[in-house]
Amino acid sequence: MKRLDGKSALITGAARGIGRGFAERYIAEGATVAIADIDFDAAKATADALGDAAYGVHLDVSDQASIDACLASVVARAGKLDILINNAALFDAAQTVDITRGSFDSLFAVNVAGTLFTMQAAAKQMIAQGHGGKIINMASQAGRRGEALVLVYCATKAAVISMTQSAGLNLIDHGINVNAIAPGVVDGEHWVHVDAMFAKLEGKAPGQKKTEVEAGVPAGRFAVPDDLTGMAVFLASPDSDYIVSQTYNVDGGQWMS
Repeated sequence: MKRLDGKSALITGAARGIGRGFAERYIAEGATVAIADIDFDAAKATADALGDAAYGVHLDVSDQASIDACLASVVARAGKLDILINNAALFDAAQTVDITRGSFDSLFAVNVAGTLFTMQAAAKQMIAQGHGGKIINMASQAGRRGEALVLVYCATKAAVISMTQSAGLNLIDHGINVNAIAPGVVDGEHWVHVDAMFAKLEGKAPGQKKTEVEAGVPAGRFAVPDDLTGMAVFLASPDSDYIVSQTYNVDGGQWMS
């Protein structure tokens, strides 16, 4: 028997990268998956590529009306919601003296408020259904420590860890397990963007920052999305029923807690 047979999952920011990796694995484990993304065309293309168990949904996690419409679409399509992965996020980097209010507001709107209010909407649906559920928030090793040029992003991911703890303690009363995953550095198109930022801020050649970061991973390499999917399945399965408010590091040994 597949570990997520008959489950209905919603994954935010799932058109590409880590979110798409989660969707592929969940489908392989028997789930029906809503591919939610602010880029609906990309979400639909990903869903079409993944087959009948996937469907695309538009979602802007910074907009409450969009969150509510997304949840309504999931319930209309699948009849229920069992699993949420809060994966949508923004990244930015800057010298502390150069951080703008616009960047701060954008990152907190998506990474913090978006995580909170999507989690809230999912929890309301799960409570109404009456049979619990699983919520998985995507934190980061950046939420475990400060990084010189990544103040705002680090702060948002620290907030995700804290919200996971508080929501987990509250929602377990309804049989809803809230936990989080804290990846380290994950290869993909995101890192092209990150590397370019650091090249500009630190005066490095393109690709130099990525090489330096990879050399600092005890496991000897960047993660790929598949490295994270096992934890995502575990936290969505009955095997995690007694796990509450935890954030799991899946980072090749970069952080120990």
